[in-house]
Amino acid sequence: MPDNRDNRNELNGKDNVRTVALGSDHGGFETKEVLRRYLEMTGYNIRDVGTFNKESVDYPDFALKVARSVASGESDRGIMIDGAGIGSSMVCNKVKGIRAAMCYDLKTVRNSREHNNANVLTLGGPLHAPDVICEMARVWLETRFEGGRHWKRINKMMAAERGAGMNDGE
Repeated sequence: MPDNRDNRNELNGKDNVRTVALGSDHGGFETKEVLRRYLEMTGYNIRDVGTFNKESVDYPDFALKVARSVASGESDRGIMIDGAGIGSSMVCNKVKGIRAAMCYDLKTVRNSREHNNANVLTLGGPLHAPDVICEMARVWLETRFEGGRHWKRINKMMAAERGAGMNDGE
């Protein structure tokens, strides 16, 4: 696991995140447990929505729990881990107010926050070593949305969610 640099007193001084909804399916369970311990050790409040063992479950059930926790304001951000991260991203993005990003490296992790203001991160647990997952989550939780020119695009994204038409440039 990455060094937490004893930053409990400066927890996420780069962005205001305290509570993280964390979920997985059976394929991501072991990785979720490693990440949960790491994030708790780092000082985050974790809302673990399951699954709680390696018995076969359906990822949409847990992805919805993560997304709804974030959408309701119960959690500041959410992280969902399944076999590839793709299916959970698709499910999370069905929940109003959620901007889930399936990331696969630090570049996509940073971009999802800086440019897209993602509030849920989905990851493929078996695709990365546990220490890499922890580092990806740490960077994602600490990365701020840049705002500026990106606001126009976020507003268009949210307008699409409301069913509003998107004209060129409006």
